[in-house]
Amino acid sequence: MGPFAFVIMIALIIIFLSVFFSFIPLGLWISALAAGVKIGIFTLIGMRFRRVPPALIVNSLIKADKAGINVTTNQLEAHYLAGGNVDRVVNALIAAERANIPLPFERAAAIDLAGRNVLEAVQMSVNPQVIETPEISAMAKNGIEVKAKARVTVRANIDRLVGGAGEETIIARVGEGIVTTVGSSESHKDVLENPDLISHTVLNKGLDAGTAFEILSIDIADVDVGRNIGAQLQTDQAEADKRIAQAKAEERRALAVAREQEMLASVQEMRAKVVEAEAEVPQAMAQALREGKLGVMDYYQLQNILADTTMRDSIAKQTGHGEGTEQK
Repeated sequence: MGPFAFVIMIALIIIFLSVFFSFIPLGLWISALAAGVKIGIFTLIGMRFRRVPPALIVNSLIKADKAGINVTTNQLEAHYLAGGNVDRVVNALIAAERANIPLPFERAAAIDLAGRNVLEAVQMSVNPQVIETPEISAMAKNGIEVKAKARVTVRANIDRLVGGAGEETIIARVGEGIVTTVGSSESHKDVLENPDLISHTVLNKGLDAGTAFEILSIDIADVDVGRNIGAQLQTDQAEADKRIAQAKAEERRALAVAREQEMLASVQEMRAKVVEAEAEVPQAMAQALREGKLGVMDYYQLQNILADTTMRDSIAKQTGHGEGTEQK
């Protein structure tokens, strides 16, 4: 065998061993045996075929075994294939074990698959979290606005993490409780003097029902006086009443103007009829003279009566004008 063929054979052997050991995790098998974790080499090979990373499963098994947690290879593989975070679930189980929190693997896996961080949930069960609400405005019965902020101390409830409401629900319920408590107060001074009244009232409502948290305490961080909403509402109502009254007055004025226009139109129509009738009087008199129904003496007597009437009207007007001047 020549030296060139020997080199080729050595290279082929190295390539074969590299492929063999990359596909067959012999090193992981040895590590598992050294850690006291019983896992077969064929099980590791099967993980390759199932596209499960053997290193993740073996390291998680070793970690759980050293912490005294009983989990199986099938459980970890099934959780990985379902899209879960195996390492996070194992860490959560270890943290729960150290904190004496009962947390079986099935519940931890369900919480993880539900999209919640099971490790943070366990840590929050040990170390409660403080949620600060935004500034909440409410109005007391005397019409004064009260602005308040609250700090809610909550602890994760492991049993209600799956299907339980989140922090937004807690904030909304606390805000509703603050508005209800302030709204039932006779005066804003009662709230300012006893801010703990809000805490006790809201805390007794059981706001954590149906949520993933357990409310430990509600503390009022800040209370301030806002606007006089009652006076502003009265002012707005008075302005609205004023506008309504002005609109009704304008409507009555428009109706009066319309009626006056109708009366003027009626008067003008009557005057037109009178003028038309007066225009027919000379014709009627001429017709009566021609037909002999009216004598000449009767006509002159009628003219004298009209002249006398006109003279009396003129004297009456002059007398009235003179009396008005003397009175001035």
